[in-house]
Amino acid sequence: MDCGRRQFFLGQFIVTLAICMVFITQTCAVEPMKAEEQVFKPEVQRKDVRIAGIDSETFEIGYYTGTMSVEDFGANSVQGILLAFHLTEDVFLMSTMGKTTTSKSSQEEYSGSDIFTQSDRDLTYYNIMLGYNLLPGEVFWGNDMAFNTDLYLTVGSGITEFGGDEHSTFVYGVGYRFIGADWLSVHIDMRNHTFQHDYFARERKVNNLEFTIGMAIFF
Repeated sequence: MDCGRRQFFLGQFIVTLAICMVFITQTCAVEPMKAEEQVFKPEVQRKDVRIAGIDSETFEIGYYTGTMSVEDFGANSVQGILLAFHLTEDVFLMSTMGKTTTSKSSQEEYSGSDIFTQSDRDLTYYNIMLGYNLLPGEVFWGNDMAFNTDLYLTVGSGITEFGGDEHSTFVYGVGYRFIGADWLSVHIDMRNHTFQHDYFARERKVNNLEFTIGMAIFF
């Protein structure tokens, strides 16, 4: 009888001991290291970064020169000034005023007589156009220098004074802007000035192509 009780209490003791060991293991287990805790905390020396200042000028003014081919009157040098106002990064307004003196017309050369006076041969135009930067890009010079560029389209209207008359003109073209500094740009433009006249006994539409290069400053 005593042996049976001893075995019973021994069994109860072993079970109780096992339960205590499990409890102690659960409560005293080492918690896993949290993700934000680091064993090593290296000291990183940060450098002061200088942000380059970017100018916010929205106006351009410049001078250009080139060649204007006036239909029936030959190709002659042209000079002008441009003024641009940048509405957004991609959209701008551009106004141009240029002047050229045409040669004799093909009909005058053929007939040998002058139809126009010298003052009538002066062609002056005033245009305002809407421009859109179609392909902004960059040009790299070596490993350390990069320049912003824009390939843009322009379309608009204006007035052309020629042959003693004023003509309503439709103007469109394509241009390339190279920004050499935050205050200086180089423009290469091709534009077509189209209007109607009746200088040779019948009214017809003419296309006058212009190729120019110029420089402009931002302000």
